[in-house]
Amino acid sequence: MGRIVAVCNQKGGVGKTTTSINLSASLAATHRRVLMVDLDPQGNATMGSGVDKNDLTFSSYDVLLGTQSVESVIVPAGGDAGYDVVPSNGDLTAAEVELLTTQQRESRLRVALQSVADRYDYIFIDCPPSLNMLTINAMVAANTVMIPMQCEYYALEGLSALVDTIDRVRRTFNPGLKVEGLLRTMFDPRNNLANEVTAQLDSYFGEKVYRTVIPRNVRLAEAPSFGQPVLIYDKMSRGAQAYLALAGEMLRREEAGRLAAV
Repeated sequence: MGRIVAVCNQKGGVGKTTTSINLSASLAATHRRVLMVDLDPQGNATMGSGVDKNDLTFSSYDVLLGTQSVESVIVPAGGDAGYDVVPSNGDLTAAEVELLTTQQRESRLRVALQSVADRYDYIFIDCPPSLNMLTINAMVAANTVMIPMQCEYYALEGLSALVDTIDRVRRTFNPGLKVEGLLRTMFDPRNNLANEVTAQLDSYFGEKVYRTVIPRNVRLAEAPSFGQPVLIYDKMSRGAQAYLALAGEMLRREEAGRLAAV
């Protein structure tokens, strides 16, 4: 059964969508079967994967409301990206309101993904930049939560609220939910504040902090406007190499966990 990872941070602009797209492509490049679920009404992960959000027959909205199965909504990412997408568009904005009067509203996504979980090695859920019902659905469906974050002044304050939400979801809906890891994005090692925040993260989260960091990179920023992961847009760029390194680190961690469990 595939691992389901919610890529989550209530703060916008920290690299959630960039991570969802490029980690999906990087793991697909290692011959893993990958599905990315776009759960953000902005549809940026959809567009960044080469799928036109304005030309969808069905979307993640239909999956959450139960009018379509996941199988009928999945489309392949554009080009040679190698992963599948459950796309999103502005229709998803209405889902949160409609879910409020729906039974088992927190677990709609978890139930929907059960039918395809065996087909994929990894399922990444790109969450919206808020702790709303869509994000709760992602956490209830997930095995783990990956937290992309910038090493800046307010990052730790927001991180505390996110960890509290993860703890509440674990207690109430999903006892097995864990933090997958913390990913430092747009990282500049010359910045003293970045290094100070890193030290605080290391002291609090220890090995949960990925050794891989994602640098600020022009090619990484350009790739979404071409509807491509950076691995397709410019595989030799620092951004592409960083996400390949992150995929490798994830795989090594998973293998180490399996060996430890034996």
